[in-house]
Amino acid sequence: MASKDKPYRVYRGGRVKGPVPSESRKGQDSAPRGGDGRDAYTRPKPSRKRRRRRWLRVAFVIALVVVLAAAVWSLLGYLAFRSGVKEANERLDSRAYAALAPQDGLIISNPSTILVLGTDEGPSREGPFRSDAMMIVRTDPDEHRIALLSIPRDLRVEIPGRGLDKVNAAYAYGGTTLAIRTVESLLSIPINHVVVVDFSKFKELIDTLGGVTINVPKKIRSNKFECPLSTQADCDRWPGWRFQKGVQTMDGRRALVYARIRVNELDPAENDITRGERQQAVIQAIADEITSFGTFLRMPFIGDELVAPLATDLSANQLLQLGWVKRRTPSSGILRCRLGGSIADIDGQSFIIGSEDNASVVAMVEGKVAPLRPRPGSGTFGPGCRVGRSD
Repeated sequence: MASKDKPYRVYRGGRVKGPVPSESRKGQDSAPRGGDGRDAYTRPKPSRKRRRRRWLRVAFVIALVVVLAAAVWSLLGYLAFRSGVKEANERLDSRAYAALAPQDGLIISNPSTILVLGTDEGPSREGPFRSDAMMIVRTDPDEHRIALLSIPRDLRVEIPGRGLDKVNAAYAYGGTTLAIRTVESLLSIPINHVVVVDFSKFKELIDTLGGVTINVPKKIRSNKFECPLSTQADCDRWPGWRFQKGVQTMDGRRALVYARIRVNELDPAENDITRGERQQAVIQAIADEITSFGTFLRMPFIGDELVAPLATDLSANQLLQLGWVKRRTPSSGILRCRLGGSIADIDGQSFIIGSEDNASVVAMVEGKVAPLRPRPGSGTFGPGCRVGRSD
């Protein structure tokens, strides 16, 4: 018997009896067989490249669903917002449109000047109503710059057709139209758009946004106004509104009170000028909330409420462009400016007589000269500009 035909198998530990399995023929399929004698099918493993293509297809489908959902959500939010803006356009006095200077191109790519008027025409107040706040918002998208200019309401100016008076009297004499013409005459800047804010509805806007975050630069204890208590006896003992120094979130009521405070009993130097700075802070905080991602998520539900306190000529598209300009403007591109002057008593009324430096402040707002802070020694009524959101 040849050595290769031995009737046993040889292993390292010795040999084991039994038949020697025949060797497979060269080239014969040695795949395992099933119980019926047929070859069992072994499924080939997918290649790494094929698995990668499969995951790419899944990722693409998921991304497409997310994009479509975002597009639908944005459309619903825009429709709600546009509906509210249309009502805001109808609330503006039709005569105001003729007083506005044409906008040069798109707001998103061209400078624009907007007059913001704050009024309080609530049911508990009687007219004629003066503007409670006056502010210019000047945007310059190419320079990534937004300038806010507060106009003291007691500033003595020439009101067309009325003579010398406080600047806020223009709204009482001739509404939005005369206010636009008065401010244009004062600043020698064409006004492209106007926004009239009804402070009696301002609180609801801020509450809809979920409050606003404001950095209070110093402690405040106001004089007694708009007592929040229920009885007169409690209001008599009430010390006034109090605000601590630092960053804090305010609901609509507290934010509106903060914007209205004229007297800080902890700092007698505060006045209508510092009140304008607080109004700027509230306006900035509202703008931050309106352009936030959280507001975008709720836009289909609150889009029309965002403009409920407003009367404006701005369209929905223009307001969205303003939001984009604001998003692209860094903190270093924010200018907080104010007109100023000196106090004078004329015929029993207290006026602010405008400073010669006010013309320089207007040039700062337009970007013609570098911004400068109020001159040292000019006091709380000194005109000038500050860069950034807060000192």
